[in-house]
Amino acid sequence: MTSSFRVGLIALAATTILASPVFADGSKLDEVLARGHLVMGTGSTNAPWHFKSADDKLQGFDVDMGHIIAKALFGDPEKIEYVNQSSDARIPNITTDKVDITCQFMTVTGERAQQIAFTIPYYREGVGLMLKADGKYADYAALKAAGSSVTISVLQNVYAEAMVHAALPEATVDQYDSVDLIYQALESGRADAVATDQSSLAWYMTQNPGKYKDAGFGWNPQTYACGVKRGDQDWLNFVNTALHEAMTGVEFDTYAKSFKTWFGKDLTPPQIGFPVEYK
Repeated sequence: MTSSFRVGLIALAATTILASPVFADGSKLDEVLARGHLVMGTGSTNAPWHFKSADDKLQGFDVDMGHIIAKALFGDPEKIEYVNQSSDARIPNITTDKVDITCQFMTVTGERAQQIAFTIPYYREGVGLMLKADGKYADYAALKAAGSSVTISVLQNVYAEAMVHAALPEATVDQYDSVDLIYQALESGRADAVATDQSSLAWYMTQNPGKYKDAGFGWNPQTYACGVKRGDQDWLNFVNTALHEAMTGVEFDTYAKSFKTWFGKDLTPPQIGFPVEYK
């Protein structure tokens, strides 16, 4: 083989590589677009995140995140197939390609991030305190000042007492084995406040307007994000863009409407002008 011929082959190979689409092979984004609908894993039993309506329709904040991503893909929020999965199937269903993405109140941890890629956060969870609207205590400051006179109802857990005492060191902690019972304890006067996830409290107050109030303090933050398979930056970038613009841009009204529906709170519209991300 002559030197000039060998150089020509190398140049031809380089030209072919440069002309090839960067993500034509193996990108989940292209696969989903070609299929014509998104496949998303989520649950069906945890309001306000994912649960069935009276007419058996899946609904909730996680479900709405799927609609946002489907609309970004196809211009149609209904082009989505939901795979009903248990919590312990969230990661396996991603890694085995049973789903394109999972949005299922999944807490971001370093351990999980070794197995899947997390999107940008779409919610930050934490523990909160709920009081009766006409109860003895006005807010968190009043609860803390009352010391050991305060009783807090909480779902039974090995960490429950330590969790409550992180916010109210002297409070009496009563543990119950179901969510319904912690609310019943507050309603009956056996507890002065309920401690549980802030999203759960927000949903409960939305369902019972005027009866309860937020004590105004949150702790134990946890980030909720969707999960996708590792190694596909194009797909991750796309989903991040869809979620980001729902929280800060063109789809903000959709995100804000969902937030109001499930958590009963009005969001402040994104500030116009210099992007808040760079402040």
